[in-house]
Amino acid sequence: MAVRLQMKLGVIAEPDRSPNSPDTVVVVEPSIGAIARSKGHLYLIVTSTIASARAQEATQLAAETIRGEYYYDESAGIQVCIEKAIASANKRLNHQRERLGLHGTAENGPVGIGIAVVRANELYVATIGPAEAYLIRQARLSTLPDPHRERGLPTGDLEPDVWRGEISVGDSLVLISPNVMSRLGPDELKDAMVTLHPQPAMEHLHHRFFAADGNGSDAMIAFEATEVASTHRSRTLVPVRPAEPLAGAPDRSPIPLADNVTGSVAAVQASAGRARNAAGGVFSRLVHRGQDLLPHRRTAYRRVTPAAAKRETQRRAAIAILAFVVVMVSLGSALWAFGGGGPGTKALSSVAAAEAALQTINDSLNEVFAPGVNLVDGDPAKAFTLLSKAWQAIDTAKGTIPPATLDPLREKTRAGLDRLFHVVPVAAATILATATAKTPLDIGSMILGPQGVPFILDKATNSVYRVDLRTKKATVVFRWKDHKAGNVEGQPRHITTASRDLVVIDDKNVVWRWRPADQTGRGTTTIIPVNGSPGWGNDIVAVGTFLKQISTSQYNLYIVDPSEQNILAYSPDRDGSGFHSGGLPRITVPRDVSKITDLVIDGDIFAADGGTIERFVNGKSEGWTIQPPGTASYAPQGDTLLRAAPQYTLIASASEKRMGLLYSWDKANGRVVAFDKAKGTFVAQYRLAGGSQPLNDVRGMFVVLGAVQGAPATLYWATKDAVMSAVLEAVPDNPATGPGASGSPASSGGAKASPKASGKASRAP
Repeated sequence: MAVRLQMKLGVIAEPDRSPNSPDTVVVVEPSIGAIARSKGHLYLIVTSTIASARAQEATQLAAETIRGEYYYDESAGIQVCIEKAIASANKRLNHQRERLGLHGTAENGPVGIGIAVVRANELYVATIGPAEAYLIRQARLSTLPDPHRERGLPTGDLEPDVWRGEISVGDSLVLISPNVMSRLGPDELKDAMVTLHPQPAMEHLHHRFFAADGNGSDAMIAFEATEVASTHRSRTLVPVRPAEPLAGAPDRSPIPLADNVTGSVAAVQASAGRARNAAGGVFSRLVHRGQDLLPHRRTAYRRVTPAAAKRETQRRAAIAILAFVVVMVSLGSALWAFGGGGPGTKALSSVAAAEAALQTINDSLNEVFAPGVNLVDGDPAKAFTLLSKAWQAIDTAKGTIPPATLDPLREKTRAGLDRLFHVVPVAAATILATATAKTPLDIGSMILGPQGVPFILDKATNSVYRVDLRTKKATVVFRWKDHKAGNVEGQPRHITTASRDLVVIDDKNVVWRWRPADQTGRGTTTIIPVNGSPGWGNDIVAVGTFLKQISTSQYNLYIVDPSEQNILAYSPDRDGSGFHSGGLPRITVPRDVSKITDLVIDGDIFAADGGTIERFVNGKSEGWTIQPPGTASYAPQGDTLLRAAPQYTLIASASEKRMGLLYSWDKANGRVVAFDKAKGTFVAQYRLAGGSQPLNDVRGMFVVLGAVQGAPATLYWATKDAVMSAVLEAVPDNPATGPGASGSPASSGGAKASPKASGKASRAP
């Protein structure tokens, strides 16, 4: 039977790769048998000699094209399909050479491709440009001869050469970037692959690459062919025995060992008979003994008892029983009364437990906050243990100890725990308030729009307003049923922004663009044609944009479409007139996206999905998770002692890709939590100081970085009928600190009670 092979894979996890690496790594191992038998497993690296965001977009475009074309094309064999897929990728890169910044000669682009396909025991390998492939067989290192190794994509003269061979048990193949090989050398690669399995070998080489001050291109894949254990069951062989020499003799059975077996069976039967007889005798004696105990007719004469004597006997028995009952009841009552079984005893026990809990609370707080001592700053781990013990004791004392005594202790304990959980109290300022206006706002969402000012979508008037931070006025820029650009504006459903444009999607899935003309809220409105927008339906849950080129202000448009179970990305036309190319799915495997409530796109895609936060890189969400709020070395589970499980519905960020912080609104606990965007680790959490209400009913939010390096950021958020702001730095946590207090860059002293008209283009909501 032929040996079945399986591939042991070695690949570097996305978070561990170089932050400025433009390379893309793709591994496709089909789980459907028909696809695996016809197309095999695909291993692909796409490298670039240029380290930039546009170069990374180029490698991603080439990788997606090759993967899609290879598995879609059923017209020829594997070798021809690989050549056609590479040619298709080269064509797409050539068409977008200027946009992607792929500078170079027409024969030598910066993009390299290393591809390997394994089907059964067949191996196909090809390299184009700056990408290398090495085969390790019997501890010998071989590479593909490539006379045009310097010729990368895009190129006008493409000559892909696909090598075909067989792969056997123990063979290994490595696809690797030349940038890594120039730092390490082939001997380092050979030693790692011969002495280690593929995964630890790749991790070792990557660490060596970093140790050698390597940066930029770092793509590498390795796989080793191993044997799959056979599952075939063969027939059991029966040994051939020689003929029995005494078979057929008159004194023995013709069957070997039959006489021995017959004798054993007869002995067992005789023993069973004797045991049955003995058991039967015992059973019979037991039955007879039981019958003897049954009542039977008296054989002696019957004695007659006088009626008077019978009544006297009954009277004495009744008196005895009554006396016994009286004694038992008296004894039970005494035990119940003096033994602690009544409500008074339970109350006494609860009071004692509450007083013991109160003593525990005071002892713990006195140890943490002793005169001249503050364990919260000096020994956080010990302070956490003592304060956690005090918090649990507060639950025990609740209901028994008067609130006047217990509440100050609760607040002091909570304040200490909040400091350990990195809770920062901030001061809120009111920018716009309409609760007392004739027509209060019903804000549906808020974004940071063009010119660095907030834009809000009001559901009460079906309008979009521009909020001037200086004058505290709201100016309408989009209104239902207004006539603009030769069309009628529909009911706004979603708003987003990129560069100098405000993008509005109405209830008919028409995409509008508003561009400001001055600083007063006047601007121009046009329709942006988007291919396939009428087919989005009415179930779009979120939209977003990503600025691709600052010089031309061109941006991608992202639509979260639950009916497609994906996030669709639309690329702009070269002339910026619209989005005429179809939307491309940004998630590799379709999934339920109906619970996504917000997007942040900075090269990676962050989504608030079902109460948690996901990050999608190259269409996948593996390799990045967020820590629970309040996580520290002494509190690995976060602040679950004080708060319920978080439910994130809004997210915001103002920093570049893999830099700075990601802010999220926790709907369940009324707070904003900050995470490290690159690692997902918890950084801090923010709440309103003093007697302010928690951050409830937040409809939209965004963050603006400080004016200078190291200055705190400012958070802006919208409730149902107001727009607020807060500088994210600690303020004194006392009841005097509330909305409109000093310390915020936009105090409420000049805020108007409601949005008012500003010129002819504005109308009160």
